[in-house]
Amino acid sequence: MSQTAMSETYDFLFKFLVIGNAGTGKSCLLHQFIEKKFKDDSNHTIGVEFGSKIINVGGKYVKLQIWDTAGQERFRSVTRSYYRGAAGALLVYDITSRETYNALTNWLTDARMLASQNIVIILCGNKKDLDADREVTFLEASRFAQENELMFLETSALTGENVEEAFVQCARKILNKIESVSWTQKGWAQEFSTEMLP
Repeated sequence: MSQTAMSETYDFLFKFLVIGNAGTGKSCLLHQFIEKKFKDDSNHTIGVEFGSKIINVGGKYVKLQIWDTAGQERFRSVTRSYYRGAAGALLVYDITSRETYNALTNWLTDARMLASQNIVIILCGNKKDLDADREVTFLEASRFAQENELMFLETSALTGENVEEAFVQCARKILNKIESVSWTQKGWAQEFSTEMLP
């Protein structure tokens, strides 16, 4: 299938969020995923940024509409309006910053309250390339993910490590949820496969 044809054809449309504290590399993750390169002139996001990409998940074409939200407290009321209808989220912290890790519970609460109880969330410990400056261990974050029923990966927006995997794993889990839903619950599945903009 040509790139042009693929850009117009997809089986599912999922709204994704990228959430977490400012400075964790959310915009760089989004840029790396879409452009396959590192964004080195990244400033703090003002409000919300947007990107989209079609990926192949087990033979199904899935279009991801990705909303990259500002992590600063002063934008919280603006960004909250973007949670509605989100099927998936990357919950991002910086492995070299304990403060960003400590804030995860608040972000998680927001996502589950404002988007949906059924939202699929993958925890991303970003800046894996800065392992020498690590403040949060892999084991500790892994335990947090397990306790909160999240998938978990450590990523590097700089090198691209696990960036694509994070989005693909999240999309695959959403697809699995939709496909396992009985016909009587199709309405629930529908909220995950239709375009819902704020």
